[in-house]
Amino acid sequence: MIMEKRILQFIRENPIPFLALFGLALGAVVRFGAGRVDLADLIWLATLVIGGAPVVYETTKGMLKGDFASDVVAMLAIIAAVLTQEYFAGVIIVLMQSGGEALESYSLRRASSSLEKLLARAPRTAHRRTDTRIEDIQVEQVQIGDTLVVRPGDLIPVDGKLLSAQAEVDEAALTGEPLAAPKKAGGVLLSGSVNVGDAFEMQASQLSVDSKYAKIVELVRKAQEEKPPLQRLADRYAVWFTPVTLVMCALGWLITGNPHTILSVLVVATPCPLILAVPVAIISGINRAASFGIIVKGGTAIEQIGRAQAIVFDKTGTLTYGKPTVQKIIPFNGRPPVEIMRLAGGAEQLSGHVLAQSLAQAALKQNGALPMPTHVHEVAGHGIEAEVEGHHIAIGSPKFIADTTGRAIEPERLTDSELSAYISIDCKPAGVVSFSDQLRPGVPDLMTRLRGLGINHIAMLTGDRASHARKVAQAAHLDSFEAGLLPEDKVTAVNKLKQKYNSIVMVGDGINDAPALATATVGVAMGAHGTGISAEAADIVLMVDDVSRVADAVETGQRMVRVAKQSIYVGLGLSLGLMVLAALGVIPPAVGALLQEAIDVAVIVNGLRAR
Repeated sequence: MIMEKRILQFIRENPIPFLALFGLALGAVVRFGAGRVDLADLIWLATLVIGGAPVVYETTKGMLKGDFASDVVAMLAIIAAVLTQEYFAGVIIVLMQSGGEALESYSLRRASSSLEKLLARAPRTAHRRTDTRIEDIQVEQVQIGDTLVVRPGDLIPVDGKLLSAQAEVDEAALTGEPLAAPKKAGGVLLSGSVNVGDAFEMQASQLSVDSKYAKIVELVRKAQEEKPPLQRLADRYAVWFTPVTLVMCALGWLITGNPHTILSVLVVATPCPLILAVPVAIISGINRAASFGIIVKGGTAIEQIGRAQAIVFDKTGTLTYGKPTVQKIIPFNGRPPVEIMRLAGGAEQLSGHVLAQSLAQAALKQNGALPMPTHVHEVAGHGIEAEVEGHHIAIGSPKFIADTTGRAIEPERLTDSELSAYISIDCKPAGVVSFSDQLRPGVPDLMTRLRGLGINHIAMLTGDRASHARKVAQAAHLDSFEAGLLPEDKVTAVNKLKQKYNSIVMVGDGINDAPALATATVGVAMGAHGTGISAEAADIVLMVDDVSRVADAVETGQRMVRVAKQSIYVGLGLSLGLMVLAALGVIPPAVGALLQEAIDVAVIVNGLRAR
């Protein structure tokens, strides 16, 4: 049923090839079945005029704009068929031309609503505090200097600074980093980030149109508008093939003096190998990519990733898992690490903090079951304390441990890593847990494979600190990296690479990656766990949580381009041979049309090899 609907939709969107096919078949039945040559010619003429008029119109309009594409020869063949009354040959040209365009339209179709999705997530309202009350207003009504209240779970409506003593904000949508950012009074707050702690007050420093989230939306819009349309692969060859065809027509006229010779040359020269070879190879390549869990939104994307010269990766969630995991636990007083993990994991079960959840999951995996905590008290962004099996457990920053237990962590036991949590049992420091955002397995092998596919430069762009980024870049065997980047910085970095390399691929997963994904020649999104916005802004989406599929996409694109070129070279070579024979008067128009059909079949069969 679904297939039938798709076929009917395809027919509605592309009526001309089906009209040409129906007219061709009906004329053949009338001529060879009923013996009515005159009526058959009338049917073919009507089909030729109705089906050929749009081709002639669109091609002429393109020529007036300086676009001499592969359709020019087909247009001339249609006009010549009408003038020489070779209607049968003309209908075949209409069928091949319109059918090829329908295939190409299908293969190049891309639907993207990234801007709509970005706008749908944008802050809509703000809570403004006055001397007497808190009023809800539209975010566009916020003025610089307004005092705003941000409740738990709210999006920060505009850029500003924190007035309250402290806050905990999730900036993952802007930086890609999973850890919530603790803020102190006077700290900078960015629109589009989320309050994951208690309610706080802030002062607006920007209007909504000038705030960080609005700039991300504008970056995506600008990138999509400025992305230049890429010339069709077929049209690159039509630049020289069309003049050659016209020269052969002139030679045929001089040799035979017969106007039908011109039509014969045009018929066999109609660049159906150009019209059909590329879309068939593209559709086959897209289907091949789909078998790897790779969704390609258009033919340009699969072609350009096959031509990629440089690939840029986001770090968090792309090269790494994007979620810190327990790396090791260091006991302080001889208590077994397994016991520390069990008690600490039990206490962390009721916390929503990213590190707390990672610790609880690691402890659960290690022990199979965890004791439930009681008397839980959590200070957002600092730590948690609870009773577990009669023990007082405190987990958090050194300051939180000192404030909670009255005993400071000894200086020699402190680490300089932000990804660590200290544990106290019964008011005595018991150990420290270190976390790491682990590199995905197989990433170094992926880089080796990409270089084997001819990729010249592999880089990483991240909003994370340089110290963390350097470790990941070294472990992943990257050529370069840039750290501490905001979304607009990633766009700048991609544009810088585009000045050196023709085709740039950007791979990412978050809202903060969306502008860079739209800016790159080809954007690839980690769709299995990434945001819907990044998937919509990208040209290719990996539906499996496996970054190594990027290499599969590159290889599939390279294979598609190779097969398409083979079809073009073979098809045009055969067409050139037939053009010589037609110019000598050996091939009449109707026979030429049938011979061209044989070439088309060969081109289609070869194009399917890209599958």
